[in-house]
Amino acid sequence: MKIAVCIKRVPVMEVKFAITADGSRVDETGLKYDVNDFDLWAIEAGLQLKEKNGNVGEVVVITLGTDAAQEQIRKALAMGADRGVLLQADRAPADGLAVARALAAELKDGGYDLILCGRIAIDSMNQMTGPMIAELLDVPCVTNVFRLEVAGATGRAERVLEGGSEVVEFPLPALLTIDDGLNKERLPSLKGIMAAKKKPLDVRPAQFGDAHVVVAKMSLPAERAAGRILGDSAAAVPELIRLLQTEAKVL
Repeated sequence: MKIAVCIKRVPVMEVKFAITADGSRVDETGLKYDVNDFDLWAIEAGLQLKEKNGNVGEVVVITLGTDAAQEQIRKALAMGADRGVLLQADRAPADGLAVARALAAELKDGGYDLILCGRIAIDSMNQMTGPMIAELLDVPCVTNVFRLEVAGATGRAERVLEGGSEVVEFPLPALLTIDDGLNKERLPSLKGIMAAKKKPLDVRPAQFGDAHVVVAKMSLPAERAAGRILGDSAAAVPELIRLLQTEAKVL
């Protein structure tokens, strides 16, 4: 089985963000980066499928960005992926279709049985890339997968719905977006980290085509007002109710 996993380099979210002076993007000064959480679970899914198949096949990790994104590819290789591809670009466009087009161009003639993506990118909260790739490649797409079985040329997945779930069957090749709950990613071992340095990593330019969506302006949310302490006894309840009715207007 030949499996491609599309991953994204995202900032570590436990930091305070700033916007550049022109308001066009997040200031990257001082930020640390990692693989998008949902993409880590997609990598793990690909590795487990290969292992269940007797370690026959290949898991290929693909991302786009600057040379700095090689760090995230090497992490995936250390987890056990076989090789990586960096679609090089100074900056990924905000146009999700342009990003999907670049990834689809790389995947098109790769002969992949499965293409795995994370359900959502935790920085942009964009979850359109996977379905767009599937549309461009004209392959079945199953989103929000949290259970997965693949046997021969067919697969069976359970996907999240609002308030429930749905079991679907699909033929290969197909594209799946992986949700929370399917697995927990493995930590790279020291042996894996050393081996990753020798695994192939191809670099070639990204082919975005025309991008029709641009970020006009970014801004941070307004600072929250300081909280008020009304007291710690039953005597504070009437005032609390009054404020919830007259100021917060939630009662």
